[in-house]
Amino acid sequence: MAHIHEKIDFTVAIFVVHDSKVLLVHHRQLGKWLPLGGHIELDEDPEQAAYREAKEESGLEVELLGERPPTTGPGTRALIAPRFLDIHRISATHEHIGLMYWARPKGGTLQLAVAEHHDIRWCSREELDRLMPPISDAVRWYCGKALEEIRA
Repeated sequence: MAHIHEKIDFTVAIFVVHDSKVLLVHHRQLGKWLPLGGHIELDEDPEQAAYREAKEESGLEVELLGERPPTTGPGTRALIAPRFLDIHRISATHEHIGLMYWARPKGGTLQLAVAEHHDIRWCSREELDRLMPPISDAVRWYCGKALEEIRA
């Protein structure tokens, strides 16, 4: 999706863990190994964006992990809190506020989104070190933390 705002956008990153491996995609346009994810569109909340991006980019339906406060009531819907947040520069004039979610697969069939990615694979902690091109320090840290915290 194109940028919604000229200076800043909100995005989701979904670190899906299964059998002590984390799912990564080799992004075609960026040439990087990344988690599933993308922009939060104007007509969706962060949870909806995470579910949509996971399905579009991997064919998987996921269960987001995290705490949902018991505060839903008329006019309010509590959302699952992301595990981490960051802000990262995309260009000299544009940034993304990233919401990092942990998730487990709950259905669907893993498939490569050929238009967006060169490859999709489950990676153990050891396999993260052998990816080419090498993953960024930030993605490596989030992957390691997700693998540490999720027993799936």
